[in-house]
Amino acid sequence: MTHRIPAPFLARVDALLAQSGRRLLGLVGPPGAGKSTLAQALLEAFPGAAQVVPMDGYHLANVELARLGRAGRKGAPDTFDAAGYLALLQRLREQRDGEIVYAPEFRREIEEPVAGAIAVLPATRLVITEGNYLLLDDGPWAGIAKLLDDCWYVEIDPALRTDRLVARHRQFGRSAEQAADWVAHTDEPNARHIEATRERARAVFRWSDE
Repeated sequence: MTHRIPAPFLARVDALLAQSGRRLLGLVGPPGAGKSTLAQALLEAFPGAAQVVPMDGYHLANVELARLGRAGRKGAPDTFDAAGYLALLQRLREQRDGEIVYAPEFRREIEEPVAGAIAVLPATRLVITEGNYLLLDDGPWAGIAKLLDDCWYVEIDPALRTDRLVARHRQFGRSAEQAADWVAHTDEPNARHIEATRERARAVFRWSDE
């Protein structure tokens, strides 16, 4: 399915690519808002110029979440290696010729991050990083916004967003009851936390109700 990006947002990317050196674009928003869909649409709109590096690769492993007693809150800010993600973005801003920067990727089919799954080449002009907590202002998260050249808040109708989340959880093994419970008690509290950062974004990208 092709997702059309409005002209003003394509122009924002064109402006980034017109600048010299590596540029970083952040896509932030609550779970189910369509951040990864937008990132893929941007890749298709600017072939060969961009690479997607999601924040989700910095999920803590399930064994570590269990040790910390946070497995039931997976997806909350303190269930990520925020300092590691910040360090990756700093490396991507300063990437040298001849250097490949490897980033982790979160695999939903196993519910675990996989190290070194994304190779970012020095010739890549635009890195698109998408995730929930790019605009938080506490802890290591607070250092992320200043590393981004542009940051868009991605939103969609709340009812459609929660329906998508339930469907996603069911797709990866939860029952209908378990999926609805996880959305209500884990995803939605996180979403309210993320929505409080909306005003810090430089633009708001809203998917049409279609």
